[in-house]
Amino acid sequence: MNLSPTLTKQYVEQRDEGYWLQGTRISLDSVVYAFLDGESPESIAQNFPLLSLEQIYGAITFYLANRELIDAYLKEGEEEFDKLQKSLRQKNPSLYQKLVTAQTHKQSRA
Repeated sequence: MNLSPTLTKQYVEQRDEGYWLQGTRISLDSVVYAFLDGESPESIAQNFPLLSLEQIYGAITFYLANRELIDAYLKEGEEEFDKLQKSLRQKNPSLYQKLVTAQTHKQSRA
């Protein structure tokens, strides 16, 4: 039997102005933030059972190879989230407070 290696394989695709693991609804952001929080690829795989360890390593490799681009993309996403959060706080302070309380309660139970 003559086996030949896979020379190039895509693990990440860009769609809807975001990055996603190829053929999934799991964002690259999710894997990268877990990686940056110090989680091992094996731990990330446990948190995302739909992903194979190969896909996770592929996503991390993509991030490391494109670190400057992806860091800028993540920063842009964080800034957009902050704007939305500020807008919600201004438009509906009582709902915002309920969400903060629920988040605090959830974190204290973890």
